[in-house]
Amino acid sequence: MQIKNSVALVTGANRGIGRALVESLLDQGASRIYATARRLQDLDAIIALAPKRISPLQVDVTKPAEIADAATKAMDITLLINNAGTLDFGSVLDAPSEAFRRDFDVNFYGTLHATRAFAPALIRNKGAVVNVLTVVALASIPRIGPYNASKAAAWSLTQSLRADLAKHGVQVFGVFPGPVDTDMARSVEMTKASPQAVAREVLAGIESGIEDIFPDPMSKQVYGAWAADHKAVERQFATI
Repeated sequence: MQIKNSVALVTGANRGIGRALVESLLDQGASRIYATARRLQDLDAIIALAPKRISPLQVDVTKPAEIADAATKAMDITLLINNAGTLDFGSVLDAPSEAFRRDFDVNFYGTLHATRAFAPALIRNKGAVVNVLTVVALASIPRIGPYNASKAAAWSLTQSLRADLAKHGVQVFGVFPGPVDTDMARSVEMTKASPQAVAREVLAGIESGIEDIFPDPMSKQVYGAWAADHKAVERQFATI
């Protein structure tokens, strides 16, 4: 999958990793980028980066009708980046059901519905899907139980999509960042990677055909440890 001359759609493109991905796609020569957010006005600063190459779309990934409408307007896409996400705090014993529902609606069902809606175009155009996950899909941190569970489910979904879409010539990538310096992770007191560095690594991984992308130093370290002894990482994360 080549980024140059690709036609990409990025969900949650108005800030954080999503905005950084749009910037990197521009830098690497994507011909068109559909940038989505829940409100069109949130995309004004993004459109200003390259008005002739960036097309704004209103997409709340918890609303299948908005996703379906976007799919009719972006039938030329070759790269779908499911980046929109949400994070709720709380353990699995005390977090309210609404927190689980919110995280699953965005992180799991949003990814599922978007991929289903854009699959016909991606199959026709021999494109690729990129799902932005997290290292806590591999091993959970107890105080973010809803987020852990939703992203672990999205990782399983990613593997299923990879198997289903491979027969149609569509590649599926999973991205597993550690903490990234975004609004979502503002209250997380850990060393954080910059969104720009993560975005560059994601696009490099796509071009290299790396199906599971670990885009920052922490995630690379965690994956190495997890591959060697996943129970040790589980126990380590349980103490965070």
